[in-house]
Formats: sequence, structure tokens, C-alpha cells
Amino acid sequence: MRIGEVARITGLSQRIIRQWEKEFPMLKPLKRKGYRLYTEQDVELILTIKELYDKGLNREGIIKRLSAELSEEERGLLSIIRGIKKEIEEILREFDGSD
Repeated sequence: MRIGEVARITGLSQRIIRQWEKEFPMLKPLKRKGYRLYTEQDVELILTIKELYDKGLNREGIIKRLSAELSEEERGLLSIIRGIKKEIEEILREFDGSD
């Protein structure tokens, strides 16, 4: 889904969502043809971040909390997935540029 729909679902502004992409390394929507495409997991993560902010945690506390919830194996898999995602984005950029 695109950022406008995510903003509607989460009650956050598009600006905040884009800012959180910079602040929270685990939030990395797919970017294709200039659009951000979010998964349901991305939306769940955004809602979790929002909830933790509402509970009074700061950025560092939220990152620590989210990282602590992952096992070592999950963190390793997440790192692999991020690498694959980056490769896919590069391939898509190549295809988009060949039009």
C-alpha cells in the first residue's frame, strides 16, 4: 500500500512516516517508481512505534525495545532480508530506467 493509505490507517502524517523511515532502520518500505510501498508488517511496525511513543519512550528506547524483541536468529534473518530487498530495489530501478 502507498504512504497515503498508511497515513490514513495509522492516523499519522505522511511527513512523520517518512521521518520514521530515517529514524528507525527496521522500517524500510519498498521504493518503486518514486512511490513507497508498505506491507502489512510495515504498518504493524509503525503502529508499534506510535504506541511506544505514546507510552513515553524516546527514539533510542524504541529502537532498543524493538531490537530486544527479536532473537539473534531473527536479527540475522532480518539483515539478510534487508540485503535481498536492496538488491531487488536495484534491479527494479534498472528496469524502470529502461523504459
